[in-house]
Amino acid sequence: MKFNESWLREWVDPDIAREALLEQLTMAGLEVDGVEPVAGDFAGVVVARVTDCSQHPDADKLRVCAVDDGDGVHQVICGAPNVRAGLTVAFARIGSVLPDNFKIKKAKLRGVESHGMLCSAAELGIGDDHDGIMELADELTPGSDLRKALQLDDVIVDLDLTPNRGDCLGLRGLAREVAVLNRAQLTEPSVTEIEAVNDATFPVQLAAPEGCPKYLGRVISNVDISRPSPQWLTERLRRAGLRPIDSIVDVTNFVMLELGQPMHAFDLQQISEGIVVRMAAAGESLTLLDGREVMLDERTLLITDADGPVAIAGVMGGERSGVQPETRDVFLECAFFPPLAVAGTARRYGLQTDASQRYERGVDFELQELAMQRATGLLLEIVGGEPGPVTTAIVPEAMPQRPEVSLRQSRLNELLGVAIDAADVDAAFDQLGFELVARDDSAEGVTWTIRGPSHRFDIAREADLVEEICRIYGYNNIPSRRPLTRLMLAEVPINRSPLSALKQQLVDLGYQEAITYSFVDPKLQDLLAPGARMLELANPMSTEQSVMRVNMLPGLVAALGANVSRQQDRVRLFEHGLCFQTEEALVQEARVGMLQWGRRAPESWNQANESVDFFDIKGDVERLLNWTGVSHVKFLPAADPVLHPGQSAEVHVDGRVVGRLGRLHPEIEAVVDVANDIYIAEISAEVLLQHVKPTHGSISRYPSVRRDLSLLLAAETPAAELERIVREAVGEVLTDFTLFDLYQGKGIDSTEKSVGLGLTFQHPSSTLTEEEIGHYVDSALGALTAAVGARLR
Repeated sequence: MKFNESWLREWVDPDIAREALLEQLTMAGLEVDGVEPVAGDFAGVVVARVTDCSQHPDADKLRVCAVDDGDGVHQVICGAPNVRAGLTVAFARIGSVLPDNFKIKKAKLRGVESHGMLCSAAELGIGDDHDGIMELADELTPGSDLRKALQLDDVIVDLDLTPNRGDCLGLRGLAREVAVLNRAQLTEPSVTEIEAVNDATFPVQLAAPEGCPKYLGRVISNVDISRPSPQWLTERLRRAGLRPIDSIVDVTNFVMLELGQPMHAFDLQQISEGIVVRMAAAGESLTLLDGREVMLDERTLLITDADGPVAIAGVMGGERSGVQPETRDVFLECAFFPPLAVAGTARRYGLQTDASQRYERGVDFELQELAMQRATGLLLEIVGGEPGPVTTAIVPEAMPQRPEVSLRQSRLNELLGVAIDAADVDAAFDQLGFELVARDDSAEGVTWTIRGPSHRFDIAREADLVEEICRIYGYNNIPSRRPLTRLMLAEVPINRSPLSALKQQLVDLGYQEAITYSFVDPKLQDLLAPGARMLELANPMSTEQSVMRVNMLPGLVAALGANVSRQQDRVRLFEHGLCFQTEEALVQEARVGMLQWGRRAPESWNQANESVDFFDIKGDVERLLNWTGVSHVKFLPAADPVLHPGQSAEVHVDGRVVGRLGRLHPEIEAVVDVANDIYIAEISAEVLLQHVKPTHGSISRYPSVRRDLSLLLAAETPAAELERIVREAVGEVLTDFTLFDLYQGKGIDSTEKSVGLGLTFQHPSSTLTEEEIGHYVDSALGALTAAVGARLR
């Protein structure tokens, strides 16, 4: 929220400097995000009046003006299209200094002297309007300093409010906070009840009271919208970051800024029969004030008339019923919408409005009557008109209830670490406008039971009251103390590794941890998990983050794209997180995802420029599984639509599938649009966090011996199957199995391959004889021949 300091000090003016005031707001939880001056750095500019304006003799677009600055009349040449006699203007005298150190000197334009300059708002750093000179209010006195006349020695403050402080999205709420923090007097503008002068009404019906339990409307006839908004009003809007539009819209925006209550005005001639607040029906559409047409969903609360929707409740009005230059009768509306009734509506339609921001955070449900009277008074003052009676539609049972909340003094002092006097708590509750329901004194201290004011939606439990007292007491007044506690030794399970140890193993393997959102783009997720049922978010931040991930790939692939776009040539990423399956019931499973891409090794003079392949990712998975100590690990060919059919595998541990690895399918790589192959692995985190109790045996003192076999066998036979067969046939005497050669090509049948196996034998208690070694070799060869048809080459 933006506001200017001078406006705030009209409501409450504590005896503290600007810097102290801004620091105070931040320490009270209303963070000051930025401060900027309301005008540029200039001097010597005064209020003046154009007394005469005639055509320049030698230039069609220039005018020769007589300008009275209170000390005399000066001749000034001006090319602004809006310059005219009788206009009150900002006049830079000779010697004046404008922003960027631009000095005003006497000049001659097309042969005619000019003694000064008539300034636009942009030239003074007051706004962006540079199409013409500033038009000032006629009541300003010529010769008065412009900075003082317009209160330009002021600053615009930008507050970054937490979601629970919607009450401070209006100057009234903000001033109330400053008054409490400084125990200062709050001075509110006088708002009188405007009596009706006719019987003109427009009926209102609440067909969805849970979304709109309260709606006020008022007909104001015979308004003159051609009357411009006064300068004080447009300047207030500008300093709050809003652009003046027309006098009626300016008034509703001003009331929103002042009180925090959004309002809207309809052209009464463009709406018929009555207002109905209801939910949207399927197939309805609405053309908004910005000219964009939206298709409405059934979750949207609407303001409608007999001809259909005229506004999205709490967000934006429709073009059909908007105020136009020819509008003569308006229907002024002011409603209360609970936060949940409009939450997410603006984002679903790609909108973000000042009204939706306030309604989503919570608007005071007792504020509407005051806002209606305030807006009516301003409209009558600016555009005239004849007000009818206020029409109020309300469903009391659907209105919010103010809960009773208790605060124990003992708990307050315990949490803050300092004893706060009960009288100070009483004073804080009184200043905050909290209703004291009960106050009980006991040996343990005082217990207060309060009821929060209507503008504080966030007061629901004891901790909320502790926070309020803490803010008023002052965070800086709470001493810092070192906590003292007794820590018990944590129980460390012997059969499980901590997650930090698993992450360290991955870092040791050269990976970097990625932390991505659990909600992902449905298009990317469907690409990386075809046909999977995805859990949709009810209120997503964007369409690119609207479903929960079913595997770890979307985040890692997106992170790879971000790295490649930043000229990285070697990427190793891992992530631990939950995946969400929704086949029958929602199942959450923790997994570890790994991704390799690019160079096998960092660029170096002594390293070949080779890219990673299937065996790099497989080797890393094997190292992780070896670290856990699990046994009976197998890698079997996978039929996975996401992975390359010839470079993929399922990971089996103890006979069950626990993960997968391999290269992404080429069609998916083409969509991802990253050069070179992408290799991924996805393993159950539960398996990787297992920690099998390590065992050890004795080391044989007897020599080992190696025998090599060159075999011919079927090409599709996996190496893991060969190792299994040999180990089962030979037993514990086989201490090492090595596949040292693989050949397919000339001299070998196309259905076969040649492999070289290295078998290392070692007995734990004796030296092996040639006869024993030959027996073991024959056993291995016989088993291979019987199982897979292997034969010596």
